[in-house]
Amino acid sequence: MVSTEYERRIAARFAGFDQDGNGYIDREDFNAAAKSVLAEFGTAARSDKGQALYVGAEAFWQGMAGIADRDGDQRINRDEFVNGAVKRLRDNPDRFGEIARPFLHAALAVADTDGDGAATVEDAERVLRALGVSDEIAALAAGALDTDADGRIGESEVVTAFARYFTVPE
Repeated sequence: MVSTEYERRIAARFAGFDQDGNGYIDREDFNAAAKSVLAEFGTAARSDKGQALYVGAEAFWQGMAGIADRDGDQRINRDEFVNGAVKRLRDNPDRFGEIARPFLHAALAVADTDGDGAATVEDAERVLRALGVSDEIAALAAGALDTDADGRIGESEVVTAFARYFTVPE
């Protein structure tokens, strides 16, 4: 049985996806997220990195819609998010991470300004702020992503943390 507290916490995470605040998660929210990240780093949408980010956003949207859009209207409301996506994935957070991986991989590539395959903690913080996370939370989250304290954040660190954040109640 899923607790009300768990559902409340997960429902609050819905806002992170609802980029335009209209009460639904839809394809446009994923496109807006991609656009915001590209703008933050001055990366052209038509560049290889820009196109990869939009393709990753579309793949992420398709994965979310496939799991959560129970009525098939091409948008996910808060109840669908909590009852569809999160409850179905909480016993397998890695699956949620895999759905997000193409977007997260491409976002890290945009944030990887020196081309070494990882983003700095500061650049990860910039990505989070571009996605609408408050400055304080973005700083804390980006720092926590650096699990080996090397100042760099790689794909495995991001995918694991992302999956746990959206599927584990603690």
